[in-house]
Amino acid sequence: MSSSNKQKILIVDDEPDILELIEYNLKKEGYQVFLARNGQEAVAEAKRSLPDLIVLDIMMPKMDGIEACRIMRTMPEFKNTFMVFLTARSEEYSEIAGFNVGADDYIAKPIKPRALVSRINAILRRNAPAEDITDNKLEIGDLVIDREAYLVFQRGNKVVLAKKEFELLYLLASKPGKVYTREVILKNIWEDSVVVTNRTIDVHIRKLREKLGDDCVSTVKGVGYKFEAR
Repeated sequence: MSSSNKQKILIVDDEPDILELIEYNLKKEGYQVFLARNGQEAVAEAKRSLPDLIVLDIMMPKMDGIEACRIMRTMPEFKNTFMVFLTARSEEYSEIAGFNVGADDYIAKPIKPRALVSRINAILRRNAPAEDITDNKLEIGDLVIDREAYLVFQRGNKVVLAKKEFELLYLLASKPGKVYTREVILKNIWEDSVVVTNRTIDVHIRKLREKLGDDCVSTVKGVGYKFEAR
């Protein structure tokens, strides 16, 4: 990977030891690494360096990670930037708050360098399925999803899906591992519908699991759903 093609990662944490540990391990992996010590610095540095992925601690002085993520998600240049929260807090509401402001993933402290690098590599590969789309076909794992014909094949066998089931599957499968909140799902799949409830999403998820296997879609409690690549 040439220096001009290195993916850029911004690490935001108020603990110098954490910054140094993550920076060292990511540079060894070949990434360009940028650092910030709080949310305010993160927003400024992100505007300057335009990273591919931002790792944010939640609890920081001046501006916490939740607020920094929320601000950056309103900026067009960070619409497709991966945002990952790094925190020692294990309370469920912290994770939910992170996903609700646009986080793509959540990594808990204490940091295990090899596991952290592996997770970041996996997150940055989430754009890869888009490269497999040719002639409106998405191939991932044992699935072939033909968007133009509204057809799905699993291990070569045709799977019959209703139109909304198909659209929901395509949305989730386009970025395996990405958590889609209920609000995002409703906006993308049922935007023109007059009356749609969370129950509608649950029913369609249940039908996808019945037809494709229980492990195809995971529930992130209190947040939404994600497609599991197999």
